[in-house]
Amino acid sequence: FMIKQILSKEVEAYIKNNPKSVLLDVRTEEEWNADGKPDGEKIALKTHFITIQFVDKTFNQNFIEDFKKLNIENDHEILTMCMGGVRSQSTAELLTKEGYNCVNISDGFLGNSENPGWKNSGLPCK
Repeated sequence: FMIKQILSKEVEAYIKNNPKSVLLDVRTEEEWNADGKPDGEKIALKTHFITIQFVDKTFNQNFIEDFKKLNIENDHEILTMCMGGVRSQSTAELLTKEGYNCVNISDGFLGNSENPGWKNSGLPCK
């Protein structure tokens, strides 16, 4: 699948044009505690937190099941995010196979070598 990619700094403009967007942060509990969490609600972006891969690198076997419990309708855009864009890309591919529309936030929460990420772009955090 070709997953659409956007940068953190493009998120606000994107959700204005796609008001049925939700944010899915797939990092670990440890990362949320250490680095903070996006506060998407402050920019009218409903935010969900489900770990896709644990600290020991094992895959969360309940991921799809946990995601389906959120009851997100298929006409919603799911913006996936991790630390730097890699796990969120696999998440987007996985959920696209399940019939969802996904967009990967390619620079993640903390950024990568090319772009600053959600936190360093001045987007709301908690």
